[in-house]
Amino acid sequence: MGLRIVNEANRCLQCKRPFCQQGCPAHTPIPEIIKLFKDNELLEAGRKLFENNPMSVICAIVCDHEAQCAGHCVLGRKGMAIPFYDIEEYISDAYLDRMTIEPVEKKNKKVAVIGAGPAGMTVAIKMASSGYDVTLFDENNEVGGMMRYGIPEFRLSKKILERYKKVMDKMGIKFRPNTTFGESLVIDELFRDGYSSVFVGTGVWRPKSLGLEGASLANVHFGLSYLANPDSYILGENVAIIGMGNVAMDVARTALRHGAKSVTLYARSKRIAASEHEMDYARLDGANFEFGMAIKRISEEGPVFDVAIFDEKDKVVGYEDVPVTVPADATILAVSQAPKSRLISTTNGLEGNERGLLVTDDSCMTTVPGVFAAGDVVHGSNTVVAAVDEAKRAAQAMIDYMENL
Repeated sequence: MGLRIVNEANRCLQCKRPFCQQGCPAHTPIPEIIKLFKDNELLEAGRKLFENNPMSVICAIVCDHEAQCAGHCVLGRKGMAIPFYDIEEYISDAYLDRMTIEPVEKKNKKVAVIGAGPAGMTVAIKMASSGYDVTLFDENNEVGGMMRYGIPEFRLSKKILERYKKVMDKMGIKFRPNTTFGESLVIDELFRDGYSSVFVGTGVWRPKSLGLEGASLANVHFGLSYLANPDSYILGENVAIIGMGNVAMDVARTALRHGAKSVTLYARSKRIAASEHEMDYARLDGANFEFGMAIKRISEEGPVFDVAIFDEKDKVVGYEDVPVTVPADATILAVSQAPKSRLISTTNGLEGNERGLLVTDDSCMTTVPGVFAAGDVVHGSNTVVAAVDEAKRAAQAMIDYMENL
């Protein structure tokens, strides 16, 4: 891989106006990184990548590159775009185990970070790097959040997250696993116990059942729950998946790797939420796709659909008179997720919108002074890099807030 990425780096035009950088949600200084790499400044390139995006090595693996850095490379207009993500992965992977944790002046202020997903890990690292005493809480027993429990092992190795945990340990970040706020602890108690500010990055973990008849049947499962521990499920040979987002694609590919012979994803229209390359991978793995199938209910025999009628512009204009039952050993609902409501119901003054997502201002502060939030818990399910980008803003806003206390 090393020689290949050197050749790719040598193709970089060092554009004065780097569209690749503009296409990156984390605003990675791509031309600068490539120049450092070519100048044999591997660790300096890694340091800059980590400072800009602590989840750099993960984003290099799981990002939708065709829509971001590679998709904006000018060389891709008439030929092959530079796969900067491969260069980034090589640099960031090498740096992660070799980085030096520099001592920083301590602020003598405590910060609580609730949720150990990409947003929470980013804030924890940023705050620790700035001298704050950080405690990271999560309801699970390991760090990673959706990166660990929502992305399959074949896409993202859990060993990477274990390496991140070692880095955070060296930075002095304390980790409290198996701790759920809104149950044994509430946010108000954090301020009582001396924390100066709180970050909420709990994501969206509550699957939506759509209120479907049959959702409680034994052969019906939720997509995220399945991805968290697929080995505990017996799906059978014929699997139906309701939804065509990125989670649904991961569910399909995982089911095929766990013994399913036929996996079909169903969507009510011809518009899909998943990225094109994720759909391509699912198709390569053997998944099937059916459009114009609006889920009506679920039976023990399989899902029941209303079959859509499309016009010449592929717009749904009606449905067939008779619903269709599709035989399936198991039906998996992978349509959407919402945040859990315990935080709002147990925190005085904390407000959510009609979707249950936390309300924040331009500085990422919630309706409770000193409580900040970013990522999926604010905007709904999105990408790792989007969570990182907003978490960086939240971290700086938290620093500004605490400096004025």
